[in-house]
Amino acid sequence: MIRLAEERDIDQLIKLRWDFTMEDYPSSALDSDYKAFEMECKAFLEKAIDSGQWFIWIAEEEGRVLSHSYIELIQKVPRPGRVTRPFAYMTNVYTVPEYRGKGIGSQLITAINEWAKANQYEFIIVWPSEEGVHFYEKNGYSHCKEPMEYFPS
Repeated sequence: MIRLAEERDIDQLIKLRWDFTMEDYPSSALDSDYKAFEMECKAFLEKAIDSGQWFIWIAEEEGRVLSHSYIELIQKVPRPGRVTRPFAYMTNVYTVPEYRGKGIGSQLITAINEWAKANQYEFIIVWPSEEGVHFYEKNGYSHCKEPMEYFPS
């Protein structure tokens, strides 16, 4: 089942975020305290779920979250001569390893794409890992010019 996350999903979302980070950055485990992370992430999720700015999409089976994608709506400054609509920033896209390659992530992305179209968001932007590029391409995403960054120090 594909749906928006609810408060009852918070503990699973925290654990999945931890697992996702440890999978991609195993050295993080050496510097991380799960309890401190859990408190910070729980506070974020409690606010995000009811914010109207964040939409956390999940795929679940029998109450177990198998995949998720976080969407933040970004409001744009109005411009004369056009209707201004927000765009969506997609992040924290993750599927539990043993469920990858079974179409669950694609079902989740399809639901998100349909939601974005129904709500007339201007576009969805995502910065995929190199391994994720093919996944997004097969789900209708295309490359755009790289953004510029500034890191204040």
